[in-house]
Amino acid sequence: MIKLRLKKYGRKGQPCYRIVAMNSKTKRDGSSIEELGFYNPMTDETHLKFQKIIARLKDGAQPTETVRNIFIRAKIFEQL
Repeated sequence: MIKLRLKKYGRKGQPCYRIVAMNSKTKRDGSSIEELGFYNPMTDETHLKFQKIIARLKDGAQPTETVRNIFIRAKIFEQL
């Protein structure tokens, strides 16, 4: 099953995350299928690739709870 989830990177105490499509059995920082965006919780900054995200959701990918909340704030589900 393909999941849309966060992949952590950045320095200690200053986390940043990439929103990626991954197999659900892969480790958090393992290899991803595709990078779909960026999220910085320190500044609440996001950069999303809307077309790729919508295509993945239509193919049946399931977002995690945190990613779902990011998508709701960005109004991704209104474009489906």
